[in-house]
Amino acid sequence: MKIAGISKDTLLGRILRLPLKLVPGSARVPILRGRLRGTKWIAGSSANNGCWLGSYEYEQRLAFEKLVPENATVYDVGAHAGFYTLLSSLLVGPRGRVIAFEPLPRNLHFLREHLRLNHVTNVEVIETALAERAGEVNFAEGVNSFNARIATDGGIRVKTAALDELVGGGRLPAPDYIKMDIEGAETLALKGAGHTLKKYHPTIFLTTHGPDIHEECVDILKEAGYELVFLDSEGKKGISRKIVARFPG
Repeated sequence: MKIAGISKDTLLGRILRLPLKLVPGSARVPILRGRLRGTKWIAGSSANNGCWLGSYEYEQRLAFEKLVPENATVYDVGAHAGFYTLLSSLLVGPRGRVIAFEPLPRNLHFLREHLRLNHVTNVEVIETALAERAGEVNFAEGVNSFNARIATDGGIRVKTAALDELVGGGRLPAPDYIKMDIEGAETLALKGAGHTLKKYHPTIFLTTHGPDIHEECVDILKEAGYELVFLDSEGKKGISRKIVARFPG
């Protein structure tokens, strides 16, 4: 039975998830399914147990595993505790490279610890939020570590950078693939990567948050020449949507 497919808001869903509450947050557990099976994960690093159960973002994860090849350069934008960072590291292999962007100190702790536990050597961690330009912004943690976001009333001050400045200035290699999930700042990050997208055409795995931001991101990507595939239904449009954006040819 796939627990992730049963809503936690139902009685059955709550009953099935009860044993998960007995797992200590500090426990080092193996990821149970998928390409990361056997990878070490800290149970309490994420509010979503699906990360180590192997059901986290199932459809996007399958698409990601199918499309990302060996020797590629992957940007994990909004790396959180490192699920996609670890997956990217495995997929690209020792000759590939992964750049993980994460500004929140709590997430950075677990991200680095996961890299250490799994002896990962092809990942560079950058303590920065991507936006339209370099600078500093207020950052709010949200109800859990997945919901951390840029917010005017946030209690944490973090650095920002624009991909065009990092890539164009030679600080980073051009990306082949970008996974981006940054809780409402997608438009800012894409605007700060306009030249990079048009010159290098990286494939983008994007999560948008809210209908207005979704439409803005769609317009930006289409204007840059991308073709879009939506991995979820129209019924989720008002919450968040997952997109795979690929440049034709």
